[in-house]
Amino acid sequence: MMRLHTVYHRTASLLSLSVSALSPPPTTHSFLSSLTPPVILRLRPLRSAVRSIKTASPAMTASRLSNLVPVKAVAGEDGGGGSNGAASSSTAASPTENEDESVLGLGYCLPPPEIRDIVDAPPLPALSFSPHRDKILFLKRRALPPLAELARPEEKLAGIRIDGKCNTRSRMSFYTGIGIHQLMPDGTLGTEKELHGYPDGAKINFVTWSQDGRHLAFSVRVDEEENGSAKLTVWVADVETGKARPLFQSPDIYLNAVFENYVWVDNSTLLVSTIPLSRGGLPNKPFVPSGPKIQSNEQKNVIQVRTFQDLLKDEYDEDLFDYYATTQLVLASLDGTVKEIGPPAVYTSLDPSPDGKYLMISSIHRPYSFIVPCGRFPKKVDLWTADGKFIRELCDLPLAENIPIAFNSVRKGMRSINWRADKPSTLYWVEAQDGGDAKVEVSPRDIIYTQPAEPLEGEQPAILHQLDLRYGGISWCDESLALVYESWYKTRRTRTWVISPGSKDASPRILFDRSSEDVYSDPGSPMLRRTPAATYVIAKVNKENDENTYVLLNGSGATPEGNIPFLDLFDINTGCKERIWQSDKEKYYETVVALMSDQKEGDLRLDQLKILISKESKTENTQYHILSWPEKQACQITNFPHPYPQLASLQKEMIRYQRKDGVQLTATLYLPPGYDSSKDGPLPCLVWSYPGEFKSKDAAGQVRGSPNEFAGIGPTSPLLWLARRFAILSGPTIPIIGEGNEEANDRYVEQLVGSAEAAVEEVTRRGVAHPNKIAVGGHSYGAFMTANLLAHAPHLFSCGVARSGAYNRTLTPFGFQNEDRTLWEATNTYVEMSPFMSANKIKKPILLIHGEEDNNPGTLTMQSDRFFNALKGHGALCRLVILPFESHGYASRESIMHVLWETDRWLQKYCVSNTSVVKADIDASKQDVSKEAADSESKAAAASGGGGPEVSDFEHEGFYSMPRLNC
Repeated sequence: MMRLHTVYHRTASLLSLSVSALSPPPTTHSFLSSLTPPVILRLRPLRSAVRSIKTASPAMTASRLSNLVPVKAVAGEDGGGGSNGAASSSTAASPTENEDESVLGLGYCLPPPEIRDIVDAPPLPALSFSPHRDKILFLKRRALPPLAELARPEEKLAGIRIDGKCNTRSRMSFYTGIGIHQLMPDGTLGTEKELHGYPDGAKINFVTWSQDGRHLAFSVRVDEEENGSAKLTVWVADVETGKARPLFQSPDIYLNAVFENYVWVDNSTLLVSTIPLSRGGLPNKPFVPSGPKIQSNEQKNVIQVRTFQDLLKDEYDEDLFDYYATTQLVLASLDGTVKEIGPPAVYTSLDPSPDGKYLMISSIHRPYSFIVPCGRFPKKVDLWTADGKFIRELCDLPLAENIPIAFNSVRKGMRSINWRADKPSTLYWVEAQDGGDAKVEVSPRDIIYTQPAEPLEGEQPAILHQLDLRYGGISWCDESLALVYESWYKTRRTRTWVISPGSKDASPRILFDRSSEDVYSDPGSPMLRRTPAATYVIAKVNKENDENTYVLLNGSGATPEGNIPFLDLFDINTGCKERIWQSDKEKYYETVVALMSDQKEGDLRLDQLKILISKESKTENTQYHILSWPEKQACQITNFPHPYPQLASLQKEMIRYQRKDGVQLTATLYLPPGYDSSKDGPLPCLVWSYPGEFKSKDAAGQVRGSPNEFAGIGPTSPLLWLARRFAILSGPTIPIIGEGNEEANDRYVEQLVGSAEAAVEEVTRRGVAHPNKIAVGGHSYGAFMTANLLAHAPHLFSCGVARSGAYNRTLTPFGFQNEDRTLWEATNTYVEMSPFMSANKIKKPILLIHGEEDNNPGTLTMQSDRFFNALKGHGALCRLVILPFESHGYASRESIMHVLWETDRWLQKYCVSNTSVVKADIDASKQDVSKEAADSESKAAAASGGGGPEVSDFEHEGFYSMPRLNC
């Protein structure tokens, strides 16, 4: 994943880290403000809803320890409480050797016990450290939720899905309990103290610490059958006693968590989004519409949008959206005082200033749109006093239906409006000078402004810094130091500026200027410390008898041998650095998680430095340690059991090999416990991957990941088939490279097949994979890859498994994945990349799986439906499984178990038992591929006058301007 520099501006109370890249996405907050430090430590293995698989392999993704998730995402933490929701014996089945094809479509089935036992293993808790680093919460979770929870009615409105009974986003997982541990001076954990006082069977969400660490706030919901209401109530707990109580004395005040939920304004006051007491019943849907649905573009505006889902459809949907999303803000004190502030509105974010004197309140309002989600609706940002008095309007942005699809394009007007983390109440924001259109050449492209919350009469915003690339965030320190980030996707260029916010005489200077793809040159990111105001700023470090200014750079340490994370003491003025810590590269993979010695004011002292690190190996699951200077002694503070001891001795190796065009490729090869190639011979093999785009061959060939990382196995991970004696080639790099002005996707099929051929040749050369028993699979863009490989490289694979993919790119005409040219600008590319157009070439068995309620842009369920019909129309051996109530990733136990059963059956029947591949078939397939490649080259030469494929100067969207769309 690309590194995302961000600014930390929110009051922060939870310190943590996600061990998975599959954390729930932010709601409608800005991309930067969603990455605040208050986060949760989520421990492997991932045991619940896999929202979506958006990077390389699930195994690689699950083992990451560097992804921060906001505290407000605790509601969507993978896992929670309740039963496993096991399929009943009347509907569950396991495959048999002589199965009856006539019953294969009936009921939910269970995979073999060796897979089922891993998925059903109890999940480990999530961890959260107190602001003073003296206590740790163990947030307890359940295993996979039952399908009945997904079957709850939900409203699909304005790009989001709402549970009307709870008045929250739908499908929230939850915690079942909270244990509090004291972190003892010697680094050990004290006896667990269970949080108590809330109803039995409560589902807990949105856990946050008060700024002083003395109280917890959290939401509680109870099944409506038990108390008549499923709506959320806000509770607070005394951390010392563990006693919890409702925040509101009135039982009629409920939380509205469709957007914002609540924030601590100070140590004893919360600002809470509540359901208005004056709200009536649901709006009535008219039996007869008032008129036809009409959209018009008589002004001839150019409006290009991607294939967003769950949009508003009519006036009734607009009324329904207002009904659920409208909030009454309430100031609630721990002493029971309650005060309504502001009028009811659709409030989307609540941001107290660091000094607690002001509130920055964002809301959206009509006119709404039927073609874009709510994040582009008209947006108003106001400034209030802490007690709710209106001060001034910061901006009122119009409806943004016309943001160009070119990467690095953004909304017009003020954006990324935040509080300075190092100041009591100073605002800053950025404004595009190119109208938000990345195709417009202008200098500067972005300007950063700053202004006090209450400026003097006539005082204009001050220009803090000007950028020629697209703004990517700020890390604040003090008046003498801040780091500003900018980037440009088209060139993959990223720059870091050093500025002195309080000095007009100090000229900004570039600290780092590099390619974002060049992971070997990544210097790391500055570590942040918590301030008394609960914000996070760059940590300055003092060395004894040294007056220079030092910061700590925490880096992944990518090398040709794999990642070796490090911590550097970096002189911000001279650029000199000293490596003060580095991961053990022989056996372990260690990462720096957070500072643990930042609870006091002032600069940190190097001889008193204390950090939290994670430590793992190929066979040892992640444990957490506290490392203290000057001795650098590590004290282990957790002792979690191995999540799947039956695979504890699995074999893992990071391998390197080369594509025919000279590009270096890497993959992680997993072999079953006890496997010996000399004795056991070649195994059936599952190749699971996800293509990526690059601008250079050198960057594409760089090694990412570590051979010593623990093999995290999620509930739908391909690594589950290690228990079925498969070799797994996880995340083989499949770079699609477009150097210079060349567009990568114009040679997509050629590079895809070349990468796959190299991977298959490598595992067969090693003797670990049987050449006639290699299957390929992937999720989302990996499913798209799978279908293309079966169409264009049928000689490589015995069968394929494609989950939640898109197969016809003409159905996503305004861009997909990292392609920002339209169908009409790159017609041949769209058509040639679409496996739907090559359905007649697919002769190998393909299993298609798709969630019936897929909400991911581009991957409508219709994609699998139509692809299956095209395959069936050409007599292909294929099977389509549509999962009721499931979205882009699969959540319920019944669905996940059935997906595993379907996949295992497919692999056993068409990979393990495959005897249909003979040399003649292979030779014929290779001839077809060679002919197709030759035809493709001829077409490209003709189109470009013999000088290469036709290229376009259409610009790309960048990493920092909007979330990457994975289709």
